[in-house]
Amino acid sequence: MNYQITNEHIYKSFILGAKYVIREKDQLNAINVFPVADGDTGSNLASLMKSILLKSKLGKNIHETLTSISNAALFGARGNSGIIFAEYIHGFTSSIDNDPLTLSDFVKSMRVATSKAYASIEKPVEGTMITLMRRFSEVLESVYQGSKDILSVLQKAVESLKTDLLKTKEQLNVLKDSDVVDAGAKGYYHFITGFTNAFLGEDIDITTQDVPEAHIHVESFSPDQTRYCTEVLIEGKNMSLDEVRKRLHPLGDSMVVAGHESLIRIHIHSNSPEKVFEQIEPIGTIVDQKVDDMKRQFEVANHQKSKIALVTDSIADLPMRYIEDNQIHVFNLSVVINEVTHFDKLTIKNDRFYGMMDTLQTYPKSAAPNPKSVENLYSFLSTYYEDIIVLTVSSKMSGTHNTFVQAKSAFPNKNIYVVDSIQNSAAQGLLVYEANELIKAGVSATDVVSKLEDLKHKTKILVSVKTLKYMVRSGRIKKAVGIAGKILNLKPVISIDGEGNGIIFDKAFSQKKSDQKIFKHIQEVVSKFGIKSYSLVHVNAPERAIYYESVLTKMTGIKPLYTSDISTIIAMNSGIGTVAVAYTRKD
Repeated sequence: MNYQITNEHIYKSFILGAKYVIREKDQLNAINVFPVADGDTGSNLASLMKSILLKSKLGKNIHETLTSISNAALFGARGNSGIIFAEYIHGFTSSIDNDPLTLSDFVKSMRVATSKAYASIEKPVEGTMITLMRRFSEVLESVYQGSKDILSVLQKAVESLKTDLLKTKEQLNVLKDSDVVDAGAKGYYHFITGFTNAFLGEDIDITTQDVPEAHIHVESFSPDQTRYCTEVLIEGKNMSLDEVRKRLHPLGDSMVVAGHESLIRIHIHSNSPEKVFEQIEPIGTIVDQKVDDMKRQFEVANHQKSKIALVTDSIADLPMRYIEDNQIHVFNLSVVINEVTHFDKLTIKNDRFYGMMDTLQTYPKSAAPNPKSVENLYSFLSTYYEDIIVLTVSSKMSGTHNTFVQAKSAFPNKNIYVVDSIQNSAAQGLLVYEANELIKAGVSATDVVSKLEDLKHKTKILVSVKTLKYMVRSGRIKKAVGIAGKILNLKPVISIDGEGNGIIFDKAFSQKKSDQKIFKHIQEVVSKFGIKSYSLVHVNAPERAIYYESVLTKMTGIKPLYTSDISTIIAMNSGIGTVAVAYTRKD
């Protein structure tokens, strides 16, 4: 007979509940159709649960233990369901006064936890996780009267949840149409089951199920659905959850705000993640963020174009339309601006960045990818693809390549190929283009990789820099060199050598001479090898790009594959006014 819940009891129950959810990750992903059929509810809940396993600890008393668990949940929370769950745990924690807990204490805390979970959601929807949270609390209230045996009460409540879980099919049309229960609700059911079984002394290994349920196919991503699942964790003092909700309300839907005055986790579905960041920055310090493209996740899960996933980083400059149409996966690298980490091309757009470049006291810098984020990407893609090909920016210019290589070790049984492009910007973009065309033609992953190893040595980029001041500010060249260059009106042509290192390819003392040196080189390549394709990119210099296109079209006999704006990371190093041409030789 269990009459009280001790500190050790509560810790073991949370740990086993977390393991139950992690074990069912793939099945939860497979039935995820609400609010978006993007197949990641299991992964998001597993992220929270793994954080509890890794970051929480058994404290000296129940309050210390639960505070540790609550903070771990906030740090690991991902997705709509994960952040609701984190607030549920925070609500449970905030209402604990006694040590050990009586059954009455536990029932009261579950009531508070449920209220907190509901309050965190801008528009609560029944038939989801919160419905089961509420029903569990209600059943506890009804069955604990007259009983002191905590295990018996919990088991009765869990048994009742089975019926309530099945009822979610009838509460939401999308669940009824797909003949599934809500994935978040099922995740909660697994947690409570594990939580309860810990009182029996049970423990399990957290390997995922061998045979996941069949993935539910959904026909289309509605034009009315917001696209980006945007999440931010902020730290500060005397922060207001209500202020966060008020600021973000006009920017999207499915908003969940969880936490307390010093740590807040935010989730919102928005078409403008960059505006979400703009609104959050004045409130607290952003310490963690994630932006998932739900439309892309939906397409991969339901309308996959190939069994080979093609991945690149955001330094590769390609038109967004081409990326969209061909399901190319872009890992958005980080840019630190005013001590805030932004995602290149996603939460910081060039039009805003260009307006900041000349006024920033501390010049921006790029940051190495978070290894966990790369692992999360591999985890998602390996669920749906047979092979993954990653084409990164030159390893001599960034740690991105090494991070992608190291993350492979977590997936020893998956076919993951990481190729060092030894290029950047438009040259890297051309290689991604070639890889995609090979995949569309039915070429195997190993042969695509082999052809890329050859093509990358036939590809080159030439960059005409209008001014050296941005290269000085970014640390790409020494200040003394920049001053001398300014005095001499130096206009260097920047390129990349055969090993992937940035070099000064040529020097000129006027913009016109710099352009002429680039055109002369292109003419020599046309005469000696022939040019298969080329592309143009620029930093807020469309007129220069148009001029280059007119000259190069006559010179090569072909139009550029594309002309586009440039990555923010490349822009901050090369500066406004820059134009670049990248080409791939025929021979």
